[in-house]
Amino acid sequence: MTEIKHLEVLQAYTGMEFTVSPSPFTLWLKPIVVSAERGKISFIYVIRHEMTNPMGILHGGMTAAIIDDVIGAVMYSLNEDFFYTTINNVVDYFAPAFDGQQIIADAVIVKKGSQIVNVQCEIWNEGKTRLVARGNSNLIKTKIKKRNA
Repeated sequence: MTEIKHLEVLQAYTGMEFTVSPSPFTLWLKPIVVSAERGKISFIYVIRHEMTNPMGILHGGMTAAIIDDVIGAVMYSLNEDFFYTTINNVVDYFAPAFDGQQIIADAVIVKKGSQIVNVQCEIWNEGKTRLVARGNSNLIKTKIKKRNA
């Protein structure tokens, strides 16, 4: 079986919704790929009503979930043989984002060791003039081997 090149798959969706993610949660979020490089990803998300709190603001838990999702996409871009799982996800919230708005999530690998990876993700408003949130996460390599589909 031919090995799937995850980065090439991500890049093929530049400017489009990423509809072939192995993650059901990613499919629910409906990200649009802005750019994809090895270890660096940028997605656009449209804030839907079900992602907001009662005030129509992007829910903090959803913000953290989007950060975790983009971080997963960065790991996907590496085409690793084993799964990595999140050890921690520290999120700082700076500004609100509202129902119907677009946000841009940029994630980059800060440091990759043999077992631990540190990744940072920033969420910006559509014009990238206001930082909505920043997350820093550490992931650890598991013993779960990925299958090529």
